[in-house]
Amino acid sequence: MAYFGTEEISTLPGELDLVTFGQRLRHLRRSRGMTLSDLGERVGRAPSQLSLLENGKREPKLSLLTSLAKALEVSVEELLSRQPPSRRAQLEIAVEEAQRDPVYQTLNLPHLKVGKRVPNDVLEHIVGLYDELRRRSVKPTATPEEARRANADLRRQMRERDNYFPAIEKAAQETLDAVGYRGGALSQGLILAMVSHYGFTLRYVQDLPRSVRSLTDTRNRRLYLKRESLGMHTPRTILLQTLGHFVLGHAQPRDFADFLRQRVEANYFAAAVLIPEAAAVPFLTDAKQARDLSVEDLRDVYAVSYEMAAHRFTNLATRHLDLVCHFIRNDETGIIYKAYQNDGLVFPTDDTGAIEGQRMCRYWSGRQVFASPDRYSIYYQYTDKPNGTHWCVAHVDPSRERNFAITLGVPYKESRWFRGRETTHRTKSQCPGGECCVRPPSDLASRWEGNVWPSARAHSHVLAALPAGPFPGVDETDVYTFLERHEMR
Repeated sequence: MAYFGTEEISTLPGELDLVTFGQRLRHLRRSRGMTLSDLGERVGRAPSQLSLLENGKREPKLSLLTSLAKALEVSVEELLSRQPPSRRAQLEIAVEEAQRDPVYQTLNLPHLKVGKRVPNDVLEHIVGLYDELRRRSVKPTATPEEARRANADLRRQMRERDNYFPAIEKAAQETLDAVGYRGGALSQGLILAMVSHYGFTLRYVQDLPRSVRSLTDTRNRRLYLKRESLGMHTPRTILLQTLGHFVLGHAQPRDFADFLRQRVEANYFAAAVLIPEAAAVPFLTDAKQARDLSVEDLRDVYAVSYEMAAHRFTNLATRHLDLVCHFIRNDETGIIYKAYQNDGLVFPTDDTGAIEGQRMCRYWSGRQVFASPDRYSIYYQYTDKPNGTHWCVAHVDPSRERNFAITLGVPYKESRWFRGRETTHRTKSQCPGGECCVRPPSDLASRWEGNVWPSARAHSHVLAALPAGPFPGVDETDVYTFLERHEMR
C-alpha cells in the first residue's frame, strides 16, 4: 500500500500511469532549470535511465522515487499525481494514447513522435480529429436482445458468487478507514472527506443535464451533483456510486456488458460504504441469533433506503449468515425491474433468459403488497410455489414518479430467523410454468372474452436499439456544454 503525502512508501500504486508520471517528472525537472545530467547527479542515475522514465518506458523503483522527490523538492504524492502537469502534457499523453487505439491504427499512419517544436494547436487538432473518429466508429451499444442477454449473463455471475464481491468490500473498507469512520450511519462530513481523499471537489448545481445523475470533470477533478432525491438514489448514494467508478479503476466501457458490470460494481461500492461489512455483519449475526432479522432495522441503523438495505442484505446473507435468498424490485403492474436469487426461486424469463421486463405472478408478495390495506407498511407473506414455499417481506418504496415494491425472500425453512414469520398471509402460485394468473378466471373469461378491445400502453423503446456511445442514453452535447459553462466558475 502506498501512503501518499509522506516520503516513505512500501509499494508502488498498482494504477500508476507511466506516461503521466514521465510527463510530471519532465515538467518538474525543467521548471527547476535542471538537465537530465543535473538530475542524474543528484539521484545517482545515468541520464539515459532518467530519459526512459520521462518517456514512460520504465517503471520507477521505490528507492528512486524518494530520491527524485527530494532532488526536485516535492512530495512523493505530487510526483505520483495522476494529473498531467500542464495542458501541453495532457495533449501529448492524449496523442500517445490515441495512437495505441485500434480505431486509430486502422488508418495505417506512421507513428507520430511529438517533439518540443510541435505547436499546441497542432496537437489540439490531432486530439480533436481522433475524438471525432472514435465517436463515429461507435455503433449502437446493443440491440434490446443483446442488452437482455448481457443482463442475464451478469445476473448469472452474481448468483455464482452469492452476490458477494471481496475486492469491492476491501476497497470500501479502505475508503472508510482513510477518513476515520468509527461506526453508525455515515455522515455527510465523512462522505465529503472521501471525495477530498481521492482528489476531487464536489459542486452542487441546478442545471445538471437531464440525461445524467452526476457528472465528473476528470480534467479539473470536479464532481457535479444536483440536490434531489430519486428513489433510492439519494444525493449521497449517487455521489458514492460516482466515486466508486474511480476507486475501482473503471475505464470507459467497452460495450454494454462492460457498462452493466461497472454500474453494478459502483452500486455495490456505494452500498458497502454506507452499510460497512465490518459493522453490519455482527449486527445481522446478533439479529439472527435472536431470530429477529429484518430489513427495516438495517435501513434505520444506517439511514439508507429500504431497497439499498434489502439489496445489501443479499451481499452478506450467504457469505456471513449461511442464508440463501432472493430480491425483486417491481412496479404496481408486476413488471420486474431488478431481481436476484440463489435460493431456487424460478423467475419468469424471456427467450434470452432475461428477467427484467417480465411480469411476476399476481400472487407473489411484490404484487400483493399493493393490495394490502396499508401498502406503505411492511408486508409479510408465505407463497406456495411449484418448487416449494417461500417466505417474503415486501415494502413499497414511494418515489416521485412511480412506486416500486421491494421484496426480500427466503425458503420456508429459513423463515424462522426473521421477524414477521408468524404472518397468516398465504397464497398459492403455479407460475411461471402454470396458468394461475396468466389466464383470467374462467367465469370472467366466459363473460367478457371477445367483448373487449383494450388500448395498450405502447412501450416503443423496446423496439429500438440502445443509444450509441459508451454511456447509453447520455446526451454528450448537453454534457460538454455544461462543463464549458462551469469550468471557469
